Amino acid sequence: MKTKILVIGLGLIGGSLAKALMRHDDTVIFGYDSDALTVRKAYKMGIIHQAALSLEEAAAEADFIFLATPVGAAKKLLQQSRFWKLRDGVIISDTGSTKMEIMEAAENLGHVFIGGHPMAGSHKSGVEAAKDVLFENAYYILTPGPLAEPSHINKIKELIKVTKAKVEVLSAKEHDHMTSIVSHFPHLIAASLVHQLDREQQYPFTRQLAAGGFRDITRIASSDPVMWRDITTQNNTMIAAQLDQWMDEMAHLKSLLTANEEEPIRRYFEKAKSVRDQLPIAGHGAMYSVFDLYIDIPDIPGIISEVTGYLAEEDISIVNLRILETREDVFGILVISFQTAEDRENAKACISKRTAYDVYIS
Repeated sequence: MKTKILVIGLGLIGGSLAKALMRHDDTVIFGYDSDALTVRKAYKMGIIHQAALSLEEAAAEADFIFLATPVGAAKKLLQQSRFWKLRDGVIISDTGSTKMEIMEAAENLGHVFIGGHPMAGSHKSGVEAAKDVLFENAYYILTPGPLAEPSHINKIKELIKVTKAKVEVLSAKEHDHMTSIVSHFPHLIAASLVHQLDREQQYPFTRQLAAGGFRDITRIASSDPVMWRDITTQNNTMIAAQLDQWMDEMAHLKSLLTANEEEPIRRYFEKAKSVRDQLPIAGHGAMYSVFDLYIDIPDIPGIISEVTGYLAEEDISIVNLRILETREDVFGILVISFQTAEDRENAKACISKRTAYDVYIS
């Protein structure tokens, strides 16, 4: 008998999860979305085996149910599920970016709930952007509920192993604390930096200077405002605690600037460099990122099409490209972004083989 899986919400994450789970030969993937057109697209694209015409009927047949919706919608679905006639032994999970709220909502569910957070993303959204490789080498966090026994955790681990994600089990509190540090809080900092730039009126040319490194370090401020409103309000306590620590850090930094002594300031930057240089390069972290490759190129006509042409010949897909600096008679820096570390390594080998340009990872 085949394992029946219902994926509710067929956007980027739900669609990618469904498509990856189709690698199992012994599964049937049902898909449901509030937008009927999205469900039809998912079926035509081969992302699901069957469209779920009735949510309750599909849920009643499912061995696994994944709520691939925003946390607010997932909480409402959990409330509805109390009236569904579900199978004994069904395992319900979600894909939300915060875990404490959803775990609280599932406390008295009466069925096994194991929270989930696949830490992957894309610069695109919607079912059209779904790909079965999205979770490869990304962390997939599981947060088991009170009814989840080791056998249940092993079942869902075995199921999602096909995504090639790195599965870790944490408590909801641990998850929300960690992501507040390395994902949620940095979004607030990026947004605040952009607000500070927006307040600059004395020298309007400042915005032109922001086209390089400033734009890069504030890239995440361009993320979906509604999504980040929800994440911030759902994890506000943890994020506020990080803000308190940040303000203490800024007070310390201000004291260094006020004293204006060279050696303490150098040590401050030295420690920051040391810690940053020890961070892992390979794989995905809690924050969606692309994998950048830096190429020193001469400022001559056709140079960008030359480089991208080499990548096209070897079927290496790029996410984005930009030029950090090009001036006449000097080398500029072409930055090419890739979806995976593997694509970046293949691109580095390709360009190094075809050209004499310096190619490196920053």
